[in-house]
Amino acid sequence: MVNLVFSGNLIMRFPNGNLLESAKGDGVVRRRKNRTAPPPEICPLTACMTIIGGAWTPNILWYLREGPRRFSELKSDVSGVGAKVLAARLRRLERDSVVSRMVMPTSPPTVEYRLTTFGLRLIPAIEAIVEVGHEIKTKRPGVVRK
Repeated sequence: MVNLVFSGNLIMRFPNGNLLESAKGDGVVRRRKNRTAPPPEICPLTACMTIIGGAWTPNILWYLREGPRRFSELKSDVSGVGAKVLAARLRRLERDSVVSRMVMPTSPPTVEYRLTTFGLRLIPAIEAIVEVGHEIKTKRPGVVRK
C-alpha cells in the first residue's frame, strides 16, 4: 500500500489500484455507506432449514413419521440426545406447528407427540436427505464421520 498526501488529504493506493481518501488526513479509514439494496425476503430454503436444520430435529421427525411417540420413547429412539435438549427441540417444533403435544389423562400424566399436517409435509424432505446420505456413504466413505 502506498500513502500519498495531497493538500492535507491522505490518499492510500492499494496494490489492486483502488484509492481511498481520508479528508481529515488522520490516517483513519472511514466506513463507506452501504449502497446495496436490502436483501429480498427470506429465502424459502432458509425458511425450511430453520425448522428442520437444528441439532437432533431431523432425527425427531424421522421417528415421529410412523406415528405418535411418548417423550421417553423418543429419548430412547434418538440415541445420544439429553432430556433437556430433546424437550427444547420438541417445544420449538410445537411452536413452529410441526408437532402437536397431547397430554394423556393418566396417572402419572404422559405426553404424546405427533406430527401435524404441516410436519407430515416435511417428511419427504427428510427422506430425500436420508437417501442422499446413503449415496454419500457408499460413494464417498471418507466424508461421513461418526
